[in-house]
Amino acid sequence: MHTDTPAAAQLTAFAGQQKVAAGTLHALAHTLKALVTRDPDAQILIFDDATGSQVDLNLHGSLADVLQRLPRPRAAPAMAAQAEAVSATAPVAAPAVAAPPTARTAGRPKLGVVAREITLLPRHWEWLATQPGGASVALRKLVEHAQRDNKAADAQRQAREAAYKFMRALAGDEAGFEEACRALFAGRQAAFLACVEEWPADVRTHVLQLAEQGWRGSEQESA
Repeated sequence: MHTDTPAAAQLTAFAGQQKVAAGTLHALAHTLKALVTRDPDAQILIFDDATGSQVDLNLHGSLADVLQRLPRPRAAPAMAAQAEAVSATAPVAAPAVAAPPTARTAGRPKLGVVAREITLLPRHWEWLATQPGGASVALRKLVEHAQRDNKAADAQRQAREAAYKFMRALAGDEAGFEEACRALFAGRQAAFLACVEEWPADVRTHVLQLAEQGWRGSEQESA
C-alpha cells in the first residue's frame, strides 16, 4: 500500500466487492467521504489502475480536512506559462545588485543523472571501459535500448502484475483464484476467463480490464 500517489493517477474504489467510484484521488475523495458519512462501516479499498497497488486515503475529519491532506495537482504547462506572463507584466521593485555569474567549471554539462552503486563482474567493467564515453554512457545506452526493445514485454508483465495484486486483495477467497493466477501468468486467456466467470460482477470486470494488455502476444490472445 502506498501514499505517494500522483494527483493525476487514475484510481478505482471498491466498497467490499462493489465498485463505487473511479477517477483521480481528488475526485474520489468527494465520493468516498460522502459514502463513509452515510455508512461509517463501509470497507473501502482504492486501487491504482496502472499498478493494481492499493492507495491510502485518510477520510477522517471533514471533507475540507480530507482535501487538505491530498497532494496538490501539478499546474499544467499552459497555466504555468500564463502565470509567468502575468508576473512579468506586473510592476516590480528595483532589482538588487546582481551577483556576478558563477564561473563555468570544466567538465560535462549536467544531464539530470542520479548516482547509484551497481555491482558487475570484472569482465563487465573491462568491456565498459573500452566503450566510447566510458562506463556511464555505455550503461545508459544499454538501458535505453533494453527499454525500447522490451516495451511490449514490460507492458504485458506490468498488466499481469496489476491484475494479480487486485485479485489477491478482492478475490483471494473466490473459487478458482489459484487456477486464475496460474492461467494469468502463463498467458492462458481462455482458462483465465473460465476461472473468473463466477466472480462478483464488478470484481470480474475490473480484473479483466487490468489484465487486458497481459494477453497481447500470448498464444491464446484471440481465445
